[in-house]
Amino acid sequence: MDHAAAERFRALIAEPAADPPLDEGAWLIAAVAGHSDVDAGLARLDEMAGAALAFPEARTPAGLAKVLFVDWAYRGNTADYGDPRNSFLPEVIDRRLGLPITLSVLMIEVGRRIGVGVHGVGMPGHFLVGVDSDPDRFVDPFHAGVMLDREGCRQRLVGQYGPQMQFDDRFLAPTPARAILLRILTNLGQTYAHRRSPDARWVGQLRLAFPELPAAERRAIAEVFASVGAFGDAAVVLTELADRATADDAEALARQATAFRARSN
Repeated sequence: MDHAAAERFRALIAEPAADPPLDEGAWLIAAVAGHSDVDAGLARLDEMAGAALAFPEARTPAGLAKVLFVDWAYRGNTADYGDPRNSFLPEVIDRRLGLPITLSVLMIEVGRRIGVGVHGVGMPGHFLVGVDSDPDRFVDPFHAGVMLDREGCRQRLVGQYGPQMQFDDRFLAPTPARAILLRILTNLGQTYAHRRSPDARWVGQLRLAFPELPAAERRAIAEVFASVGAFGDAAVVLTELADRATADDAEALARQATAFRARSN
C-alpha cells in the first residue's frame, strides 16, 4: 500500500459537504494499490481528451460514447467481472476493460476536459452516464456506449434483478463524485473480501475515511478485517462504534472488540 497516496485520498474526502475531483480521487485509489502515479495519470487523461478532439463527433455525448466505446473499443469485462483491475482507472485505460462505474468515470473525465456535459448516474447494480442537457438520455458504457431512455434504463434494471424489482426515477438522479468514489471502493472491497485477499484491509481503511459511512457498513468492514486476519484493525473499528452506540449495542460491540483484540496477540 502506498501510504502517501492513502493520506492524500483521505484529505480529499475528509469534508462530507465537499465534492472532490473525480479524476484525482479515482486515480488515487489506483495509486494506493501501487498501480500508477497520480499526476502522470491526470496528464494521461488530458492526452486522451486531446486525442478525442480529432473526432469531430466527440463534442456531443453520443459522439464521445462512440469514440470511446466503439472506435477505441473500451468495453465491459464480461469475461471476468470480478477482476480487481476493473476498478483501477489506469488498468482500465491500458486494458480497455472495466466495470460500468470505471468506464463511466473515464467518459465523464474525458468529456469534462473537452466540454461535453455528462455526469454519473448510480443506478442500483449498473452505473450509467447521464446527459446534462437532457434528463431523459443516458449512456451505457459497459455495453458499447449505447444510448438509453428511461425505459431502457428500467429494462436494464429488470434484466439484472428480475421483474420484482420496482423502478424508481430517483435511481437516475445525478451521483456526486464522492459517492462515485465510495462505490468504486465498495465494489473493490467486495471483490477482495470474496477472494479473502489482504488487500481488503487497505480498501476498508479508505472506506472508513468517509465520515458519512453508516455504522452498519463500518461494522461490516470490521468483519472483513477479521476475515483476512486483521483482528487489531477490526477491534479498533468496533471500539470506535461502541463509543457512539447505545448502551446495549455498546456492550456487544465492546465484547466483540475484545475478542478480536485477543486474537491479534
